[in-house]
Amino acid sequence: MRDERQLLEFLFSLGQQSPHAAAYSRRHLLRMAGRLGLGAGAAAALARLLPPPVALAADPPALPEITSIPEKLKGSGTVRVCSYGGAFQEAQRKAYFEPFERLSGIKVVEAQGPDPVKVKAMVDTKNVEYDVGEFDRASVINLLNKGDYWEEIDYSLVDTNNIDKNFQFKYALDMLPYAQTYAWRTDVFKDAKPASWADFWDTKKFPGPRTMPAGSGGLTPFLEAAVLADGAPMDKIYPIDIDKAYASLTKIKSSVVKWWEAGAIPAQMLNDKEAVMAVAWNGRIAPIQASGAPVEIGWRQGALRTDAWAVPKGAANRANAQKFTAFITMPVPQARLSMLIPYGFVNNAAAELVPAERLKTLPTSPDIKKQMFIYNSQWWADNRDKVIAKWSGWLLQ
Repeated sequence: MRDERQLLEFLFSLGQQSPHAAAYSRRHLLRMAGRLGLGAGAAAALARLLPPPVALAADPPALPEITSIPEKLKGSGTVRVCSYGGAFQEAQRKAYFEPFERLSGIKVVEAQGPDPVKVKAMVDTKNVEYDVGEFDRASVINLLNKGDYWEEIDYSLVDTNNIDKNFQFKYALDMLPYAQTYAWRTDVFKDAKPASWADFWDTKKFPGPRTMPAGSGGLTPFLEAAVLADGAPMDKIYPIDIDKAYASLTKIKSSVVKWWEAGAIPAQMLNDKEAVMAVAWNGRIAPIQASGAPVEIGWRQGALRTDAWAVPKGAANRANAQKFTAFITMPVPQARLSMLIPYGFVNNAAAELVPAERLKTLPTSPDIKKQMFIYNSQWWADNRDKVIAKWSGWLLQ
């Protein structure tokens, strides 16, 4: 089992570390296994281990209809959209790819596997293969620091009245909020429940093995949790004192049995009871909860992070990409996706379209959102190299 999980982690580490970075189809991952020279047994093991990347509603309510579209978003031709495949992209297709194509007159051509490294190569060689892709904003900024690799977002097309300023960036438009937070086994902690990072760090009151994100494999260590555990208030997290954050991580280090490099791993470890508490992405916990695992998510002091749409510089259909980006951040498309998977929305007007029971489970629910802090992508874009440079040496101490 452990050998199989090592295979899973290795394959996942090859991709982008978004909450659905490993959300490719099983067929896609099996092709990867074949290219790596893995045998049929290993490939089959991978297929057995692979959990669903997002929790699609088993019997979702009727989605709100999209019956019209602003004239400024209509056009012709195509737009090449690159997302993360699998169940996640299936939900995107139903939520907004198909309505956009039907109402705009612009054909959506889908691709999988957005990668900032590839964007750099495509722009450098003037061979841009897709027009818009889904990225973490910090990745967009990192690449922007290396040169002119992104088109500016045309905000004259966007419903900016209902999208908070913190979701708007000159070269990317946030579109998929998710939570990076803690989860725990309720059959282990039956009475007292962890409600903060100080509790996560308290191994006497809440004993047992933990798992947390690594500072490798495309990830960064969760320094925000470390400074919160050390007593920092949520409005004083940034700028992070990197040395103090690592000193705080040292206090929990001996209880961390796995520094994970793939988002599926903490959910699997909680499900298998290899960890009793974990840092995880909320969309990864939902599938094991749906399958009956006694696991609960803690929202207080979680990080509200987002993926964003960004348009590579020189994309052939960049005008259509701008219209597509504006369309899917309108209220109805945003609501449709949140009704299919447990991720949030950036358009505040979408809240009126999502059933109350579903709304209260999303990281953008007012009652949940107010418990969390906004992840500072700019700080990470500016300081990522410093944080990662310190990781390997710290881990060996």
